[in-house]
Amino acid sequence: MVQIELSELETLIVGLIALLAGTSLRRRVQLLKRVAVPNAVVGAAIVAIIVLILSSFFKIDTAFATRLRDVMLLVFFATIGLGAKLSQLRAGGRPLVILCAVTVLLIVLQNLVGVAVATAWGANPIYGLLAGGLSFIGGLGTALAWAREAEAVGIGNAQVVGVGAATLAVISGALIAGPFTGWLVQRHGLQPGSTRKDGPAPAPPERSNSAADFGLEPLFWTLLLLSIVVLVGDKLNDWARANGLIMPGFLTAMLVGVALANVADALRFRVDDLLVQKAGDIALNLFLVISLMSVKLSAVAAVLAPLAINLALQLTLALAIGYFVLFRLLGRDYDAAVSVGGFLGFGVSSMPVAMATMDEIVKKFGPAPKAFLLVTLAGAFFVDLANAVVTKAFLMFPYLASAIRAANI
Repeated sequence: MVQIELSELETLIVGLIALLAGTSLRRRVQLLKRVAVPNAVVGAAIVAIIVLILSSFFKIDTAFATRLRDVMLLVFFATIGLGAKLSQLRAGGRPLVILCAVTVLLIVLQNLVGVAVATAWGANPIYGLLAGGLSFIGGLGTALAWAREAEAVGIGNAQVVGVGAATLAVISGALIAGPFTGWLVQRHGLQPGSTRKDGPAPAPPERSNSAADFGLEPLFWTLLLLSIVVLVGDKLNDWARANGLIMPGFLTAMLVGVALANVADALRFRVDDLLVQKAGDIALNLFLVISLMSVKLSAVAAVLAPLAINLALQLTLALAIGYFVLFRLLGRDYDAAVSVGGFLGFGVSSMPVAMATMDEIVKKFGPAPKAFLLVTLAGAFFVDLANAVVTKAFLMFPYLASAIRAANI
């Protein structure tokens, strides 16, 4: 097997080509044009398929650099924080509690479905946990981390199952979340500021015109602001870890952005929202395309049949909970619909997919600041902790505990 490791610059070039290819393809293919699938997903899928072909037929293994991807994630959440002015976002505590409670419900049911499929297939039920909440709501990183722990106690090929399930989750979640949310908005005639299209028209959002006629100074100020937010967020994350509080790096970047945005708002210091938004769009697209084109599709082949059955059940479960439970509990309005899109994004795929899905929807239908705040807080801060707690609780069940003991024999 020939190993090819791309540098950061080479990875960036491939990512940009994929983005442009995805944008062009989505513009030309009517079906892709109608659905709210991000351009980055379309382009990354093309690259991932090419990588799979190179690996399968030409024995060429391609590895992309990851540092730029990680930085782009921090930058994107910094822009989310800078856009979260509390004077504009009046989201109460009840919607967030509802979203967190429904998220826990989804994790529990995902694990039950995964364990049921593994048991029916005659496999160790621990594989079901790896193909349940750990992969779908946890993502590739969480699935791989727990898979290594499983292999350490004798569960063979746990990484193959975890990465395979998470790979399917990432791809399918990115493909279904946007179209389903777009259908939900149109099906119920929703728009920003009202529950029906025949309701009162929302006031047009105030937008800066600086992007049309700005010099370099506003751009430099925006770059400086984002750099400070990312740096302070990184230092805050290091301090938190040193004191026993482990948080995702993108969460601390977002929190610093929120604090800085609201201090600036209170002091009447103007932050160029349009430039911040554009910076966020660039960062999100680069992160998403690099992440998805790095997915190893070949990892799915060995366990494709049970993973495909599990995937179909998990998608049906997530869509049903999103539509019949979360959408109704949040009030059946536009923000509720966009929140469902974010919920499906991080509940099936990942937080970046959740943000990309909502970003695509609001570009098409209008702003939903409450939904962004709710999903960011629930998906970034709450999900990892809830997933770990639920997983540990499942491992205490006699059925799963005995499966671990059997693997050690």
